[in-house]
Amino acid sequence: MNTHTLVEHRDIQDWVTARNGRPALRRVPDPTGSMRSRLELNFSKRMSPTETPSQDDGMSPCSWTAWLAELDRQQLALRVGDQTAFEFIERRELN
Repeated sequence: MNTHTLVEHRDIQDWVTARNGRPALRRVPDPTGSMRSRLELNFSKRMSPTETPSQDDGMSPCSWTAWLAELDRQQLALRVGDQTAFEFIERRELN
């Protein structure tokens, strides 16, 4: 698989939107029991306005502004591959 790493906001947003993806956040407990935000990207099909999800997966759509701010706060970059394959990596790994 051919991979490359995206750090620039515009590059990340362009890559995701070109694949019909949307930014999302998921609230998850950390080891101390406090809740923290985990970045997600949703590439699933869009539901029709009359369709309801079969279960709550805990993922909430959010704006690009909020998502990119959280990406920066956590000092993460996006390593992308073919199609919709991706993973978050720490920016310090890039040095």
